[in-house]
Amino acid sequence: MSLREEDSGAASDRYARGMPPWEAGDGWNGPPWARGWADGTFDGARDGRRFRASARFRLLAPVVLSLLVQVPAAIGIAIFTNVGWTAGLLQVLLAAVGPLALLGARRWPGVTVAVVAAAALADVVLVPVAGPPYLALAFAIVIAVARGAVAWAVAAVATGWVAAVVLVSLWGEPWHPVRVAFTTLALAACFGIGAFVRTRAERMRHYRAEALQRRRTAEERERVRIARELHDVIGHALSQINVQASVGLHLMDRDAEQARTALANIKQTSKTALEEVRSVLGAIRSDADAPLSPQAELAELPRLVAGVTTAEFEATLDDRLGGDAPGRAVQFAAYRIIQEALTNIVRHARATHAVVAIERVGDELRLEVVDDGSWLPAASGEGSGILGMRERAALLGGTVEVAQLPDRGTRVEARLPWRATP
Repeated sequence: MSLREEDSGAASDRYARGMPPWEAGDGWNGPPWARGWADGTFDGARDGRRFRASARFRLLAPVVLSLLVQVPAAIGIAIFTNVGWTAGLLQVLLAAVGPLALLGARRWPGVTVAVVAAAALADVVLVPVAGPPYLALAFAIVIAVARGAVAWAVAAVATGWVAAVVLVSLWGEPWHPVRVAFTTLALAACFGIGAFVRTRAERMRHYRAEALQRRRTAEERERVRIARELHDVIGHALSQINVQASVGLHLMDRDAEQARTALANIKQTSKTALEEVRSVLGAIRSDADAPLSPQAELAELPRLVAGVTTAEFEATLDDRLGGDAPGRAVQFAAYRIIQEALTNIVRHARATHAVVAIERVGDELRLEVVDDGSWLPAASGEGSGILGMRERAALLGGTVEVAQLPDRGTRVEARLPWRATP
């Protein structure tokens, strides 16, 4: 038996919290006894190691066990019945043929069960009174049924068993009805065991396929989460840097102090963006030493709003929460939605002013970002980061609506459950 040691782990998507994506819970939906079999292993020790029988072991075990039972029994019966050297040698050879034929059972289960049944029939006809226990036939039946060669098994066993009963009755003393009934039940039990093994194997394949699909889904969800985080962080930072660089170039000759302020803002924005990117990548690696940027929460909104303000564009924050704050997951989603809305305004709207309003209405956190810029046609669909904002809200049971104002500008309104958890 070969030994395989594996690290076991669990993963769950903690995207909406802004946390690393790994925590307790693996989403297993199958029965507890099948958990280890879902990846082809089974728990074999309390220390966490897992054992799996090798393919060679599974092939040779029935062969060796059948040989150890049948050959010594055939030798003993030949000596006890005093059948002579020729008949005794033939009986021993027939006792070995069946087990050796099992070597081909995994590749040719139907042919194998037919060969083993024929060898068993020959052995019964040769010594009809007391033959060795033909364990190889039981293994051949179970393997054939488990591998789908049911027709071969039924035809070979039924033909061999009927022929054995008839030939023994014609050439010698008929078997006692109890012996016939017991042997028939034993053969039927072998078919039942084979059917059980086949059903269990199919169930394990189903569980493994489900586990693989869940793993792929989790990986895809995590890739989307990482892409969205990097898009929000890098996109917002580059938009700010672009605006501040334009301001600096415009004022370099006329107002050196304002140009210096723009360059300082570029430095701070790029530093913050690098910290946030490192934080995201550190969460992916589960690196405890990874540098952590300021958490994306409502307390950071003044810094976010101030960061997009320039000489040509002013953003203001209307915070009506009065110090009250929802859970971390809601704060994270709200921060990212506002960040993406401001990024869209800076990049596309050509606005001069934007207002960010945030308040609690009943059991909802309501966000509103209004600008006086041009209407974005893409905002009516899923472009300009709208899809990402809506997905963030939907994960918490909230909504995001984007509308064109009657005169000029765009309004982004988000509603998030106050006590929502991802």
